[in-house]
Amino acid sequence: MNSGDYKYIWQASDWPNWHFDLAALAGPMSEVSRAQGLLMGRLADVGMALRGQASLAALTEDVIKTSEIEGEQLNVESVRSSIARRLGVDIGALAPVDRHVEGVVEMVLDAATNCNAPVSRERLFGWHAALFPTGYSGLAKINVGGWRDDANGPMQVVSGPIGRQKVHFEAPAADHLEAETSRFLDWLNSASNEPPLIKAGLGHLWFVTLHPFDDGNGRIARAIGDLLLARADGSPQRFYSLSAQIQRERKAYYDILEQTQKQSIDVTEWLAWFLDTLHRAVDQAHCTLDAVLTKARFWKGWATMPLNERQMKLLNKLIDGFEGKLTSSKWATIAKCSPDTALRDINDLLARGVLRKTDAGGRSTSYELTDLPK
Repeated sequence: MNSGDYKYIWQASDWPNWHFDLAALAGPMSEVSRAQGLLMGRLADVGMALRGQASLAALTEDVIKTSEIEGEQLNVESVRSSIARRLGVDIGALAPVDRHVEGVVEMVLDAATNCNAPVSRERLFGWHAALFPTGYSGLAKINVGGWRDDANGPMQVVSGPIGRQKVHFEAPAADHLEAETSRFLDWLNSASNEPPLIKAGLGHLWFVTLHPFDDGNGRIARAIGDLLLARADGSPQRFYSLSAQIQRERKAYYDILEQTQKQSIDVTEWLAWFLDTLHRAVDQAHCTLDAVLTKARFWKGWATMPLNERQMKLLNKLIDGFEGKLTSSKWATIAKCSPDTALRDINDLLARGVLRKTDAGGRSTSYELTDLPK
């Protein structure tokens, strides 16, 4: 049967016997492995505390971006606080965390830190329940902690205004899910012939093809991919975020998924895209590590200087990459203090040589970090 005889790959007669050109993928796999080796080599030299900070940064980005892909914005400080508490990483004062943030964090961390544990229906149901603690997705009540039932029609991925919607994909019928998920989980939990990186790409694609839940399928598919990547790395500690890279290339991600769903059971193109994107994610992790090292160097240089909580908060924001110009009014807003207090904080740091006024003119004076102490 060729792709012209069916609409979606799950309707193929040889589904789900994936086909791919391993020789064509050998080069990209080798490049990813080399990039991972270079990253791990750098991390081996920085010490346990900084590895913890690098992992915290990668996991925070992973949680934030896997939700952004679905159009959901999470509070960065809440996510970071939740992960830091669970990892035992000291970040000073912790931000308040709500149930929804905790649920997404629980899923991402469970996938990574318990990567070698079997993936069962109950584990997937737990992830799903963690994503939707109220039982609702927006205003819609959904079946939480169980497979979809298609009571309101087939599971479709659509876009566009009501009445002129375009169907990008339709998933297998709900009455096939028990058999389909059993086959998927047997493959996921058993030794197979695919190279580990290939298995990660297939696991992501296979789950998102089944689309077994009313909502949250993309996030859980990416968590399954991360679990398989952690197995491939031989380490539950994460230092790069594939979800963050997918968010940066979101349109290409959806395009390749739709294209793959409507082609033959040969998924070489999807796997090539997956490996290339993974390579870019690992390369991006070097930038994250650079930022962690810069922050560590900064605080080591000013370790003996007494600072109040407001100053520490704003300095950390500057080190992390403050968007726009830092003015005294922005300082007051972020630190939740009066303009006079903000100006005293800033003048104190100017006198100590931590901050300096920027060269740019304008109605409001702005400030930036001085060069780090040598």
